[in-house]
Amino acid sequence: MPTATYRFYEELNDFLAPARRRRSFSYSSSDTASAKHVIESLGVPHTEVELILLNGASVGFDAQVREGDRLAVYPKFEALDITPLLRVRERPLRRLRFVADAHLGGLARLLRLAGFDTLYDNAIHDARVERLAQAEHRVVLTRDRDLLMRSGVTHGCYVRALHPHAQLREVIARLDLARSARPFTLCLNCNARLMPIAKSEVEERLPPQVRRAHDRFATCPMCRRVYWEGSHWQRMRALVDSVLGARAA
Repeated sequence: MPTATYRFYEELNDFLAPARRRRSFSYSSSDTASAKHVIESLGVPHTEVELILLNGASVGFDAQVREGDRLAVYPKFEALDITPLLRVRERPLRRLRFVADAHLGGLARLLRLAGFDTLYDNAIHDARVERLAQAEHRVVLTRDRDLLMRSGVTHGCYVRALHPHAQLREVIARLDLARSARPFTLCLNCNARLMPIAKSEVEERLPPQVRRAHDRFATCPMCRRVYWEGSHWQRMRALVDSVLGARAA
């Protein structure tokens, strides 16, 4: 069983046992263990890893760990472009779409509010999340590290915050989504793209006070829900502006 030296950086330490955090440590693995296998056996989901340096050289998850090797494992870099070094994934996702697990319904609705295609079902199970992520090239959002370790999940984000508003801020910041946001373009209920609709076509479905006060409406072609810029919209607008800043305008 080869013994190698490991060092994990920044937030990846949150997944490690306390005695292994923010320090180098030795760990023994099987003779055929890959870097991915060892990293996940230590508790770190592979989706949280952006760069692996094996004896100073950037390698992929399939690199074999040998006796005496030294591995440095890094999360996403915020201020440094390391694109030329990356080896852990074949390619980035061309279109950023999400699938949230059954415990992140509030976050899913807020991501839709910001304009990000996000699948969610409060009865969805991990195997279904994995299949959707693989078939539709979606980023998995979860607080379950075991889900992120499934072989079919290539892109994922472990959500640390507990409250949906804080979760939205975390995901937007970690994945640098502010410039890609398209607020108020998706149905919060079913994730379909909203379409403008004439007031005359929905007038009979509106409360009297809404008929009097508003002239602009949008509707979901799937669930037929109608949206207008009322007090709820104004509260949501304030939330979006606070998270995305001027780019949401």
